[in-house]
Amino acid sequence: MRKFKTESKKLLDLMINSIYTNREIFLRELISNASDAVDKLYFKSLTDHDLKLEDEDLSIRVSYDKDARTITVSDNGIGMTAAELEKNLGTIAHSGSQEFKDETEKDATDAIDIIGQFGVGFYSAFMVAHSVRVISRAFGEDDAHVWESDGLEGYTIGDAERERHGTDIVLTLRENEEAVDGEPGEDYDRYLSEWALKDLVTRYSNYVHHPIQMMVTKSREKPKPDDAGDDYKPEYESYTELETVNSMTPIWKKRSSDVKPEDYNEFYKSTFHDFEDPARTISFHAEGTLEYDALLFIPGRAPFDLYSKDYEKGLALYSSNVMIMEKCADLVPDYFSFVRGVIDSADVSLNISRETLQHDRQLHAIANRVEKKITAELEDMRDNDRESFEAFFENFGRGLKYGIYSSYGMKAAGLADLLLFWSARDQKMVTLAEYAHAMPSEQKAIYYAAGDSRERLSKMPIVCGVLSRGFDVLLLTQDVDEFTFQAMRTYEAKDMLKVFEDDAAREAAQAAAADGAEPARENRNLELKNVASDDVDLETEEEKKDAAKATEGHKDLFETMKKALEGKVERVAASARATDAPAFITTEGPMSLEMEKVLSKGPEATQENMPKSQRVLEVNPKHPVFEKLVSAQQSGDTEKVSRYAGLLYDQALLVEGMLPEDPVAFAQAVCELM
Repeated sequence: MRKFKTESKKLLDLMINSIYTNREIFLRELISNASDAVDKLYFKSLTDHDLKLEDEDLSIRVSYDKDARTITVSDNGIGMTAAELEKNLGTIAHSGSQEFKDETEKDATDAIDIIGQFGVGFYSAFMVAHSVRVISRAFGEDDAHVWESDGLEGYTIGDAERERHGTDIVLTLRENEEAVDGEPGEDYDRYLSEWALKDLVTRYSNYVHHPIQMMVTKSREKPKPDDAGDDYKPEYESYTELETVNSMTPIWKKRSSDVKPEDYNEFYKSTFHDFEDPARTISFHAEGTLEYDALLFIPGRAPFDLYSKDYEKGLALYSSNVMIMEKCADLVPDYFSFVRGVIDSADVSLNISRETLQHDRQLHAIANRVEKKITAELEDMRDNDRESFEAFFENFGRGLKYGIYSSYGMKAAGLADLLLFWSARDQKMVTLAEYAHAMPSEQKAIYYAAGDSRERLSKMPIVCGVLSRGFDVLLLTQDVDEFTFQAMRTYEAKDMLKVFEDDAAREAAQAAAADGAEPARENRNLELKNVASDDVDLETEEEKKDAAKATEGHKDLFETMKKALEGKVERVAASARATDAPAFITTEGPMSLEMEKVLSKGPEATQENMPKSQRVLEVNPKHPVFEKLVSAQQSGDTEKVSRYAGLLYDQALLVEGMLPEDPVAFAQAVCELM
């Protein structure tokens, strides 16, 4: 027996048990090696004019013998001499494919796609096999040779018989392992079936550009006997037939102009297990320091588990048509986690197991380009197919909003213009840009209200008051909405009509526009303001003075009301807002009532750690109820003032979609009042 030309036992043990994390990739590695062998012979035919060889003459065959517990991978490629068996298989981590690639790099054509790089893929066979035989006959040689090893100390090389050039790799599988001490066992028998081998081929090696063939069991109807009666029932028989089980030509390598939309749709549905066509398909080829092909799909509907912790995002990563990772999460950001697709590049630097990338900068470069392409496609959908974009946003808009919130607003520049919200004035979904361009010239902020339904929000006194002043209000109804706006703080509205604070400058601009000049434009940062916050500042100076006068003139009344509410509010004051409501709740600081409500439903929320909003009870001094309060205070009936304060506060909570702290006491107070 010959010894391996390294610290064999340690290195083989490392490769079998540590380098690869998934046993089933052994077939991917062996097929990749076979593909390289076929490519080497094809390359030789391009340089040796005496060698007549057509690409379709070359193939790879996979077979199994259940009784003998063997799996065989055969090719009719370049083959190996005894010296080459010694050099390539006897020296661990020596890559004959890489050596060939280096030697022929200047002369290589697009038809040659060498996969192997590290020289360790062959040894992945020992993850499932207790012994491996390699029978090979080099092209142009009369003799064949066999290499055998159990993957422990060494190997043997001897003479063998093989009719034609090429290589057979025969794996004798290990015995099944039982579970021990809670550790799962290993079922090696699962590889000894036609279905399992076909599945591994189509999953990992479907786009190797040589035919991968297998004897496949099929069924056919037997001929009807001549003497069969009217009650004859058709009979069927099984037979086997050699079939190519891989697709060979990946759809993402074809020009998009050469592929029909229905072909893309069919690929998407069959590959990503969806029954609906994708909303959009994005296909592009990138060149430069990093060359790759990308085929991306924006689904037509959201998968049921999209927002669950079990959902796995990521694009399929291929290298030279061989699948490396089924879902490479780093290729797509979380807020585009719904995107499905494929990235294929021969230039990425893979680690030794070819399961992950070595250089983050390459991954980062691809991910950046992918993100830009997705964003551009969504912008095109928004501008040119609004109905489809609104359907998309209904499915996936929450993820875009969360992308802004989770990045503390850092991603707002790229995502804010993709957001849609309901316009209370226009009664339709609008973008922030559309809202900004429809604003009156005196409006300096974007106003919104947050709650659980459009219907309730549109009837709220505070919203109606803002609308009555001629300003639109965005109605936010998803739990993430207000958190997103809090993270953004402002929105940069581009290409707005310039607002001139100086009268002379404004008159000059108006005169120029009258003479046919283009109106001056500017980008403007607009604050995002909750209409229920205390700093909306839409009131006129006269309204503010009247409210301040009422607050000061009835200071004792408001103190009595605040005391009656027992720390539920920061203060009670007369309101300057134009509403028909007797009273309503606003908040001071960043925490709104809606945010408090959302946080209170969290899994870890308790009475002790629950953040509270700083509430203000604003009383309408023009409402008849205010006169009753003033009268009660003046007559010294503090009990009535306290009871009325509680009723006004609780009904204001109900308007906000929140229950009073004591619904029973509220109901009793209403009955007593009646």
